[in-house]
Amino acid sequence: MTVPPVPADDDAPLDPRAGLDIVAAQERRVRDSEVDERVLFGVWGAAWVVGYLVQWWSASGSPTGTTSGPAGGVFGLLMATAMVVTVVHLVRRSRGVRGTSRTVGAMYGWSWFLGFAAQSAIVAGVVNAGAPPRVVAVVANGVACLVVGLLYMAGGTLWRVGPFYALGVWLVVTGAAASVVGMPAGYLVMAGAGGGGMLLGAAVVAVRRRSHP
Repeated sequence: MTVPPVPADDDAPLDPRAGLDIVAAQERRVRDSEVDERVLFGVWGAAWVVGYLVQWWSASGSPTGTTSGPAGGVFGLLMATAMVVTVVHLVRRSRGVRGTSRTVGAMYGWSWFLGFAAQSAIVAGVVNAGAPPRVVAVVANGVACLVVGLLYMAGGTLWRVGPFYALGVWLVVTGAAASVVGMPAGYLVMAGAGGGGMLLGAAVVAVRRRSHP
């Protein structure tokens, strides 16, 4: 008498619970590879609020209406910290992603460094050309806002994140408004509308994620 073969494990029906676990694991991997707007909005919002308030406080007490060296150093340190957090976050999120997505994430991260390196070079050129301190302040702030705003808009386009793109538009508009207002009042515009807008964006995204886990 022939004994019927025992079905292999691959032929056994899939346990519904195991199937749900697989789906849940895949969803977690997808979430882990997505850019967390809360991180980027939050770190840049905090950096802009604190940094621009320090700039405004320093410029308000200056006869030239410009910031002092220490205030500029604090602002630069905050911006550098925000850039590092941004790049590290993007690299980590794209670490497990292969192909085009990983390449795009790395290129986008490096764009932040290159953009601000170019901004620093432009400001140095304006200073070397003999521009007055107030003009240097307007150019430095305006170009920085343009870099950040356009990169946010590019990120929103790449990852199809509407709030990301909208915030980029808001930052470009805010930077333009601050340039028209002039310094030191423009620093308050940047702290309130620019930094405050980013923190508001972080809060909106956090609420949205809690309501749609």
